[in-house]
Amino acid sequence: MDEKEYQGHFSEIYPEAAYSFDVRERKAHTMLAVLRNFFKEDLKQLRLLDLGSSTGTIAYYLANHFGQVIGADVDGGAVNFATQNFQKANLNFALIDGMSLAFRDSVFDVVIWAHIYEHVPDARRVLGEIRRVLRPGGICYFAADNRLQVWEPHHRLPFLSWLPRPMSHLYLRLAGRGNTYQEKLVSYESLRVLVREFLVVDYTPKIVRSPALFCADYMLAEGSLKHKLANWAVKYAYGLFPGYIWLLQKIEKGSGAQG
Repeated sequence: MDEKEYQGHFSEIYPEAAYSFDVRERKAHTMLAVLRNFFKEDLKQLRLLDLGSSTGTIAYYLANHFGQVIGADVDGGAVNFATQNFQKANLNFALIDGMSLAFRDSVFDVVIWAHIYEHVPDARRVLGEIRRVLRPGGICYFAADNRLQVWEPHHRLPFLSWLPRPMSHLYLRLAGRGNTYQEKLVSYESLRVLVREFLVVDYTPKIVRSPALFCADYMLAEGSLKHKLANWAVKYAYGLFPGYIWLLQKIEKGSGAQG
């Protein structure tokens, strides 16, 4: 696969991630907790797009709480699976290219774009499309891995994402994990540049401080050594934190976007 192309068969490349329903549902619990905390209103009035919905578990769960949910992905096999296995009156799935969303302007209140940016040819272009289809004041739930985390999250090899791309390809082959390292992770500073057209509401420190409140205690048990280390890192080494959860709010041009 050319590096400029999508990883359009994610469910085939990473079946354990795509079909791990329990894991994906836990992520959906955190998404819902964060969005409820932010909106503080009846989510049943809101329209949501899950962009990169894969096999549909998260979209199906969120359809219990939002007025209308659309799951969209370029992975045809995953979309077919979702359509056949997850059915609700307010839920639809579609084969859609995130770089050219087939929706009118300002039609969604919420877009989910979680752990997807490293898999697309042009993350900035996708974010531009997300901004276009969000209503003014609407929110993109953006979850992103940091290139500078020690354990690369897709192949579970230490320092893989730190290396120049030719070396990462070689490392992957020597470890017997594949031939080409396709993911394009970037650092915290580059992520901030990537989302600069939005107002960033950073939920990462809030989740780290109170993981149970945001249904994230399966990752960070409160009071554990890992929890204490995470609180230290989010305060003193934020640029090296493994990943971030940001709400990206669409604001009008010229009104002071931060990113």
